Amino acid sequence: MSQSERLQEIQIIARRDGRVSVDGLAAHFDVTVQTIRRDLAELAEQGKLQRVHGGAILPSTVANIGYQDRRDLNEAAKAAIAEIAARDIPNGCSIFLNIGTTTEAVARALLGHRDIMVLTNNLNVANILVDNPNCEIIVVGGLLRRTDGGLVGTVTTQAIQQFKFDLAVISCSALDDDGDMLDFDIQEVGVSQTILKHARRSFLVADQSKFRRRAPARIGSLAQVDAFYTDARLAAGLAAACKTWGTSVSIAEAKQGA
Repeated sequence: MSQSERLQEIQIIARRDGRVSVDGLAAHFDVTVQTIRRDLAELAEQGKLQRVHGGAILPSTVANIGYQDRRDLNEAAKAAIAEIAARDIPNGCSIFLNIGTTTEAVARALLGHRDIMVLTNNLNVANILVDNPNCEIIVVGGLLRRTDGGLVGTVTTQAIQQFKFDLAVISCSALDDDGDMLDFDIQEVGVSQTILKHARRSFLVADQSKFRRRAPARIGSLAQVDAFYTDARLAAGLAAACKTWGTSVSIAEAKQGA
């Protein structure tokens, strides 16, 4: 079977099952796992599938992928992004970290920071930062989203409005070609918009997989954030727009073997 035929059949299996595994496909086609990994990388590059730990899933424009799959997706890249973002976060400041596996990576990168106050609507962020004795943690209330430990809704929005913090570090589910930040949950979008309004400065942290995804709800534009941290160069048009908006762009390099 040629690669093109194999790629077509992989997509058929993914549409049928919703997810494919490297080991399962290798056994199905009687090829090496390295061959399947190359196939999945090719399909991911084309936007046909989205890589997750051990395999791939169908991309979605109306529903986010599961939390565990999101956490495993591009894990090394998220850690590298978090590391360079954390370098620009000073000691002695107040920070809001919103829902997202990349903001959770930022929380891990802040474990060595001193005299910081972190506000969050992400229970995972709070649990990570418990290990930093020099960090005061404030969890804003709201409706608990059990799938990922996020707090959303009107109560969350009202709680955030009581604060004015030095820095917001947010993530998003997708990033459009025109620089629009997008998400799947309209309640989460409202929370993110409120976070941006109550921050003196704001960072977006998002890996390159967000460039290939589509989501229906608009948070805002990259024009509204001071800095964007990612792991791939932006398309020429968007890079030029960021310069016009005054949004700095920092590119992280994932560590080999991470």
